[in-house]
Amino acid sequence: MIVRNIIGTKQIRQILTVKPSDTIKTATEILAKNRIGAVIVSGDGEIVDGILSERDIVRALGTAGAGVLTSQVDELMTSSVIGCHPDDTANSVMEKMSEGRFRHMPVIENNRMIGVISIGDVVKARITEIQQENSALTGMIANSW
Repeated sequence: MIVRNIIGTKQIRQILTVKPSDTIKTATEILAKNRIGAVIVSGDGEIVDGILSERDIVRALGTAGAGVLTSQVDELMTSSVIGCHPDDTANSVMEKMSEGRFRHMPVIENNRMIGVISIGDVVKARITEIQQENSALTGMIANSW
């Protein structure tokens, strides 16, 4: 399965972003309201400036305390973001996520962000793909008897 198909099956297709100058509190509100684990940081909503995950926030809370909530997003975000292309395979994306130890990835086409996928989206797509392959093989075996 390719990333373009994964994006097409997502229930939330809207790309949720925060600006680099937004506060961590604003970002946490977006994460909580939408029940997501990361938000893309973008000044214009199309170009990826970074990504801020709940892990980033928890680490900062653990070391700096609650005062971190008034910090700007660009102080905590990961600025070197690995993205993928809509024609990448689920396997290649899963490999990148596993190697990089991250769970969210922007989908970039023509230097513009067109979506965001999570490891959950990729795993769900792979399970669906494996179930379809299993069903097809079962059908082939049943028809060969």
